Amino acid sequence: MKLLSVFVKYIMLNDIKIDFFKTPFGELILGDYDNMLCLCDWRYRKMRNSIDARINKHLRSQFIEKESSLIQEAKLQLDQYFEGNRKEFDIPLLQIGTEFQKKVWNALGQIPYGKTMTYSELSAKLGDPKAIRAIASANGANALVVIVPCHRIIGSDGDMVGYAGGVDAKMKLLKLENAFPANQLNLFND
Repeated sequence: MKLLSVFVKYIMLNDIKIDFFKTPFGELILGDYDNMLCLCDWRYRKMRNSIDARINKHLRSQFIEKESSLIQEAKLQLDQYFEGNRKEFDIPLLQIGTEFQKKVWNALGQIPYGKTMTYSELSAKLGDPKAIRAIASANGANALVVIVPCHRIIGSDGDMVGYAGGVDAKMKLLKLENAFPANQLNLFND
């Protein structure tokens, strides 16, 4: 009987509580699994279905629209960030991906507020200068945007490159952080 109860517990995992959050930069979807934030992503992005499927499959769970204290705390901290009053987040995170993706996401989390890094700089930091495409792919699969600051990655020539929330949102986030490379500052001087 004990084995059966362990098996039932194994297949009957918690639901992922989700809620939507409108920000000055676009609408986010926030997900709480077992009091850890597993989702903070742009609601309307091209990879929405694949990211949601990855999370659901890994956690053997499903999304239910329900507020939680963790989601409320995430909204509070995100509001503080968007108002310019927070530079770091203090929320328990659950990163769901391959070991390589997690390695990239952890490196992204080390890029300080107000700074940017190129894909080639990030690949060198991770010890594989030729892994630029794989790193870009992992960057695009980040399900914890803003908190895991994938918006701080720019092209090697300083250009704004693709971003899940759109290049406009990326530029606004970098402007908020005063993190523009010198050759990009003139975009906001017109």
